[in-house]
Amino acid sequence: MNLSNLKPTPGSTHAKKRLGRGTGSGTGKTAGRGTKGQNSRSGGGTRPGFEGGQTPWFKRIPKRGFTNHFRKEYATVNVSELNKYAEGTVVNKELLLQDRLIRKELSGLKVLGDGELTVKLTVKADKFTKSAMEKIQAAGGSVEVN
Repeated sequence: MNLSNLKPTPGSTHAKKRLGRGTGSGTGKTAGRGTKGQNSRSGGGTRPGFEGGQTPWFKRIPKRGFTNHFRKEYATVNVSELNKYAEGTVVNKELLLQDRLIRKELSGLKVLGDGELTVKLTVKADKFTKSAMEKIQAAGGSVEVN
């Protein structure tokens, strides 16, 4: 099998309707849009959520809650995920990004204490949970807060 030989299953695809190509085509003149009105024009139609001028649903429902714009979100990694590294490795944000254990840096790195750690590591992060710190030190490793 070759990528250049691939074809869709027979009957699964249809030819595109060619609109506005003369009255004999069956979809000429108004091109299946009817006559006049907002949706017959080019660029016509309404945005999602528009209710014809009536106050839309998302504006009628009561507002609740609060968003803290100064909130810091941390990239998190569990202690159990660090077992893949060799003894004595210095685990930091850059290494975890490179190995795709975290996807983005965000406001920093936080190490969580889920699972067990069996390898002696030096872990550098912005924050640690108490249990994560205890498990890293119990395995003989060390913790460094950035």
